Amino acid sequence: MDILEQPEHDSDGERTVDFESEEAPLLPEQTRDDTERGWGDREYTNDARLLEDRPPHWD
Repeated sequence: MDILEQPEHDSDGERTVDFESEEAPLLPEQTRDDTERGWGDREYTNDARLLEDRPPHWD
């Protein structure tokens, strides 16, 4: 029997999916690359130190 002659059978169409499952999701809501750390941002800033260390001619 040729592939084109076989009756169409969609096994995924007959599969039941439980959307209220307690199992861990297949894909996370947010990836590590989509965080501040993933973009190279640091958790701390040194803005206060930079403002305190301004040269006198900046005042």
